[in-house]
Amino acid sequence: MSVLTSAPGTAPSAQEPPDAGARHKLTSLTGLAALSLDAMASVAYGPEAIVLVLAAAGGHGLGFTLPVTLAIAVLLAVLVASYRQVIAAFPDGGGSYAVARTHLGRRTGLVAAASLVLDYVLNVAVAVTAGVAALTSAFPGLHDDRVWLCLAVLALITGVNLRGIADSARAFVVPTAVFIGSVLAVIVVGLFRSAPVSAQAAAGHASALSDQATAVGALLLLKAFASGCSALTGVEAIANAVPSFRAPGVRRAQRAEVALGVLLGVMLIGLSVLISRFGLQPVQGVTVLAQLTEASFGHHLAFYVVQFATMVLLALSANTSFGGLPVLLGLLARDNFLPHVFGLKADRQVHRHGVLALSAVSAALLVLSGGDTNTLVPLFAIGVFVGFTLAQTGMVVHWRGVRGPKWAGKALLNGLGALLTGVGAVVVTATKFHDGAWLIVVALPLLVACFECVNRAYGRIGERLGVGRIPDPPYRTRSLVVVPVSSLTRLTSEALTAAVSLGDEVRAVTVCHPDSEDLSRAESLARDWELWNPGVPLVRLDSDRRTVGRPVAAYVRALTAADPGVRITVLVPEAEPAHVWQRLLQNQRGAVVAHAVRHETEAVVCRLRFRLLDTRPS
Repeated sequence: MSVLTSAPGTAPSAQEPPDAGARHKLTSLTGLAALSLDAMASVAYGPEAIVLVLAAAGGHGLGFTLPVTLAIAVLLAVLVASYRQVIAAFPDGGGSYAVARTHLGRRTGLVAAASLVLDYVLNVAVAVTAGVAALTSAFPGLHDDRVWLCLAVLALITGVNLRGIADSARAFVVPTAVFIGSVLAVIVVGLFRSAPVSAQAAAGHASALSDQATAVGALLLLKAFASGCSALTGVEAIANAVPSFRAPGVRRAQRAEVALGVLLGVMLIGLSVLISRFGLQPVQGVTVLAQLTEASFGHHLAFYVVQFATMVLLALSANTSFGGLPVLLGLLARDNFLPHVFGLKADRQVHRHGVLALSAVSAALLVLSGGDTNTLVPLFAIGVFVGFTLAQTGMVVHWRGVRGPKWAGKALLNGLGALLTGVGAVVVTATKFHDGAWLIVVALPLLVACFECVNRAYGRIGERLGVGRIPDPPYRTRSLVVVPVSSLTRLTSEALTAAVSLGDEVRAVTVCHPDSEDLSRAESLARDWELWNPGVPLVRLDSDRRTVGRPVAAYVRALTAADPGVRITVLVPEAEPAHVWQRLLQNQRGAVVAHAVRHETEAVVCRLRFRLLDTRPS
């Protein structure tokens, strides 16, 4: 038997002419708005994560905020350069999953994919909770309703993304520009201040500065570095979603990646300079960005504008996951590691099932975390670091194989990035293990196991179906169509008409129970059938139990046993009401029969729907 060239068990995909869906794809600008919001908005909680760790060493520890941020900025530059290479080397997207699967093996690729899935899901929860935290910092009265606010924001983002990534990107361009402009204004104005203009927002809030300050050692600095690297989440999203860009997709994606790196680096360093300049101390209930904004502008209109812009963009930064994860799930489905339904695209290039699955899991996380950002951030960072490390390790192998001009320098760059992010992964896992990071340590292998389980299932299905091999030529066999009926109606006539068109032989069957009412009905039907004389025999199936599905299934099994070579089709006639609410009026006998035959026999089940038109006068 000869072998086909197509890969076995791959998910179906529609073939479109080049640029057929260009208007539903991204430019460099809209790509920045759709896929970089996570990274840019993380300046609202990245510096805060650094400050909260360093606060354990008291005021002296806060003095290391800028050096730690500069180290993160260096890593950011390495990551941006690395992911520009990933975009060029893997234009079909997939980011660290594609790199690791190609150069480090299938199992390592699945670990990268699992880390990305966890990263994207947690990003949605972190982004939404951080956005709502910015709102409650300005309006403390809303603090008790933060979970409901989080769910409302998530529902809004999900609805926008179901319309397509290009539409969501266009909708988010203005909020992105307002946020970037606001943060840069805070930095520029703050640099001209010798002291904070106001500290009203932090007044009355308990300080997060430790009363028993520890020494500033290497472990504390590593922990602050690892926590602050949460600001780098989303750097990989553009590389994961290269197919979402208009042609030339690689060039547009690389431009968006560089723009992201420049903007994020400037904002991170600028905010850290202000933290050191103003001697800011973290307090409970008020974000670091809110304090910096008040220090630069005062507690006036500009303060609320920045808080509102921060809230909006933090909430919308969840869109990065909605742009990247469905594409990744589609690639996993293509490789038979997820159900193929995730590989299907709706109109506007939307992976609808991926969007809905992401929304559902994120909603569960929001409820379980109580809408608290600090509960989720430690979990968030681990998946990010694992993905970064595997992607850059894979790129080292890539350059060793490809070589070419300056390959050694490129490999060294990727190796340095892998080392730094690997250290970050180990540190944040060790330091946050008892704070909930153990969940990721458990979830990561479980997710990989699920991928493997799905892949094995598709392998068994493919082997059974002979997927990838040319099948035997079709041949004709005798066919028998069984039609369950309960009365003489137009539906019965339509069903028999369809049946005689499908099969060589047709038999109508009716189920009769041993009570006087059913016996009388069956006898009446037999008399009417004889008078009607449709040319199809009516078989009465007597049953002691009050069921209709099993007697029909038993009759089909008996027919198969008597003639194993016959091809049996059970045609179940059903009326399709004119209005949805009228389905409540139906007895669902057709569904019961179809279910029993499908599960208890090898017969083909065909459900004939007869549409009932609304005949009421208009």
